[in-house]
Amino acid sequence: MANITIRDVARKAGVGVGTVSRVLNQSPSVSTATREKVLSAIAELEYTPSPIARRLSLGKTMTIGVIAPFFTRSSYIERLRGVESILSQSEYDFIIYNVETVERRDQYFREIPRRERIDGMMIMSLPPTDEDAQRFAEADIPTILVDAKHPQLSRVIIDDVEGGYKATMHLIELGHRKISYISDYMKSSPFHFAPVQDRYQGYRNALADAGIEFNPDYYKQGEISEQEAQRLAREVLSLSDPPTAIFAYSDTQAFGILRAAQDLGVEVPEQLSVIGYDDIELAEYLHLTTVCQNLYLSGVKGSELMLTALSGEETVPQQIVLPTELVLRRTTAPPVRSNV
Repeated sequence: MANITIRDVARKAGVGVGTVSRVLNQSPSVSTATREKVLSAIAELEYTPSPIARRLSLGKTMTIGVIAPFFTRSSYIERLRGVESILSQSEYDFIIYNVETVERRDQYFREIPRRERIDGMMIMSLPPTDEDAQRFAEADIPTILVDAKHPQLSRVIIDDVEGGYKATMHLIELGHRKISYISDYMKSSPFHFAPVQDRYQGYRNALADAGIEFNPDYYKQGEISEQEAQRLAREVLSLSDPPTAIFAYSDTQAFGILRAAQDLGVEVPEQLSVIGYDDIELAEYLHLTTVCQNLYLSGVKGSELMLTALSGEETVPQQIVLPTELVLRRTTAPPVRSNV
């Protein structure tokens, strides 16, 4: 039966349109007998409420805004898959706001909360300022952080210091002492991503614990791309005393390092060990040893926090810390003794 409206349901049940609306919105003010009549009419007519009309009647958009930088990167795709897996089972949809400049980030943080187009906001990897957090609170919009921190907001974070330590210590335990680290930009990045500092700290902590002196020539920074990592790896592998192992800030950069090794005729892992970070899907196909940071799970947990906040259950900011896991594959091995 096509084009059934709420008026048809009301006529069938012998009640007013407002009563049908209250039943659909689960209002307790409707008697059991009347509710049963309305539900029976809905079933008989196979009536499906208009999503737009339902949202208007509830005074909600039933939409969550997800603000993410460079969301086409593999790591953010994995996080968004986690978000979708939870929200697809709820009544909420989500829209993605991509950020590639500081100006766009500031614009979104300033304008989205006051547009009243979303019921909640999830922010990935972009730490808000105190002023931002105050603005979100004044707009009364539930806000959840994923891979970012602020004491006033609930958040899901990764223990990236631990992850950087695990990656470096794995290489040390294999016998490597000349270990390079190819990172995202540390201080020159306008976004101040927390994992950049944390993974570097884990790298330095592992070197210190093993009594290995930090070699600044082995530390390179560049944008997260295969091409840039390939260039940086060629630089470090062309040193007069090159490293025997390279730890990459991301799997994407690790892939560029593998290309550089191939260009230079350096065999992996026989002559060079390479370890990545993220454990994106392609890492398994390329047999890359890496650190899994539970990207998918971070999206899942962030969405669960969001639904809790939207239900009104959340009272104080929560912090969920996800552990990292070393994933051993085929790109790391003990160094050749003459190169140690």
